[in-house]
Amino acid sequence: MPLRLSRARHREILGILITAQGRAVSTGGLVEDLWEDPPDGAVGAVRTFVGEIRKVLEPQRPPRVPSEILVTEGDGYALRPVPAAVDLWRAEQAIRAADGRSPEVSEPLLSAALDEWRGTAFEEFRRQPWAKSERARVERLRAGAVEQLAEIRLTLGRPHDVVALLEAQIEEFPWREEGWRLLALALYRSARPGEALDIIARARTTLIGSPGADPRERLTELERGILRQDPALEVQDGGSILMRTAAVQARTSQRTQLESATALLPLLAVSGAVEVAAEQRTAVIAAAEHVGDPEVAARVIGGFDVPGSWTRSDDPARSTAIVEVALRTLTALPLGASDRLRARLLATIAMESRGTANRLAEAAEAERIARRLGDAALLCFALSSRYLQSFETAGQAGTRDMLGAEIVAAAVGAELPTFEIEGRLIRMQALCALDDVAAASRQADLIDALAERFDRPLASVFTAWFRWSFMGRPPPPEGTEMPGFRDGLSGLAELTRAVRTGTELPDSRFGPYEPWARPLLLARQGRREEAAAALDAVPDPPDDLMLEVAWFLTGLAAVESGHDLAARRAYDALLPAAGERAGGSGAIDLGPIAPLLDRLRAAAFDGRS
Repeated sequence: MPLRLSRARHREILGILITAQGRAVSTGGLVEDLWEDPPDGAVGAVRTFVGEIRKVLEPQRPPRVPSEILVTEGDGYALRPVPAAVDLWRAEQAIRAADGRSPEVSEPLLSAALDEWRGTAFEEFRRQPWAKSERARVERLRAGAVEQLAEIRLTLGRPHDVVALLEAQIEEFPWREEGWRLLALALYRSARPGEALDIIARARTTLIGSPGADPRERLTELERGILRQDPALEVQDGGSILMRTAAVQARTSQRTQLESATALLPLLAVSGAVEVAAEQRTAVIAAAEHVGDPEVAARVIGGFDVPGSWTRSDDPARSTAIVEVALRTLTALPLGASDRLRARLLATIAMESRGTANRLAEAAEAERIARRLGDAALLCFALSSRYLQSFETAGQAGTRDMLGAEIVAAAVGAELPTFEIEGRLIRMQALCALDDVAAASRQADLIDALAERFDRPLASVFTAWFRWSFMGRPPPPEGTEMPGFRDGLSGLAELTRAVRTGTELPDSRFGPYEPWARPLLLARQGRREEAAAALDAVPDPPDDLMLEVAWFLTGLAAVESGHDLAARRAYDALLPAAGERAGGSGAIDLGPIAPLLDRLRAAAFDGRS
């Protein structure tokens, strides 16, 4: 825990000793550092200060027992705590540990190092001669670590994170060319070439005349590459990462390479490179099946323990192919194979079948195995798969809220931040359906804090949509790695907002939601026959987060076009959700379901709308 020292002289002496990094500082040296014109009795004062500091550092140390932290050495003193006790030393240790390691290992080390900074080092003593050189050294250390982390995140395909990291860096250290260059490259890889060129122009203006700076070479080279859209500037995506890994391990067995690649894929997915991870996962699974060892294949298929928070598959064909391989592998596993492997396969089958097939039995079996084994990570994975299978009927928000709460509890206990985020996302969505927006907002705040702390950028996509739909905040930013949010959701959001506010319905691109959105538009346009024909053909919606929304739109169209059969279908489907809102996705909201049920009952059974 942080050490509280009330006296400035105590803090200054500790600062001087920390800059010595374990070496002894003579009493005379301390006197010179502390006073420009030392008073009479300065040596005695230093010894008194040291004695007082020792009492704070080691309050339980018996009298006349030598200090083990602030030690006497010759005619001076040295600070010898464990290295982890000093934040600056922890940061330096992490930066050294990151040197020469792979990007996947270096990234969290450098992130942890930078988390140690709280403002500027030795700010209280900035005018003291002893502090000036150390402050400059620490500033260089931090600036170099920021640039190193930016380079690594670019390598990992996370340019958006780099932009946020470096915008503050160029303000604080405008004379460092590397910060400008990396920021421009990150902007280019974020599909913002105009802003990248603007940054280069600003850098050129700033750096001209700076001591030792010559912005004409690397920045000019980058500028030319941007202007001609040089492929060499493109992001080093997940495929490149996997190829580098394979090259490093060229002399290892194919099995080891496959399992190593599998370990990287979840890291790519949770960091934001969803599509890259999905593409590589398909290739790795296919390669694993060809090895001919079902246990290797099972480890690869079940190793992608990334929570599923969006209940519509981004690529149904790809998910179907994974389920088929997983089912073949499950059948081929030998009798002696571990239950953990079986549980991971079962959970994967349930996850990848979301919205398309009822695999609740597989999810439940995976959960039973996880509970019996007492494996918290496996339990979170199994509960996540059960959540994705919890949409067989409308009105299941209470069940999902309990599932989310259990995932959170297990994840917190086992220090699994990705699953904690998922559990809180599930709760946020369920609480929206249960019409407890205040509680959902508290979950959203916790999600954002976790997303920032653990670099999970996609989690904040969900919370941004929630705040827009339920709290009237500004609309979420355009562009996301998740196809579920790119394809038709904005059009559906505009439509449902117009339904709630009673304004004219926009005719937009509804993507996969077209069959349930179109009949209402036709009915509102007075095209009742076309609306009736569309309702005749409308399918049951997928068993996913949009189940209530789709039936709500269908029911509203049925009421407004006088379609009795469709009204009965919608009534029967929505009746279990009578006490909920059609807003369980946390992104789309049509309001309470009960009033619509009254209208559907009148239209379907009483012959009036």
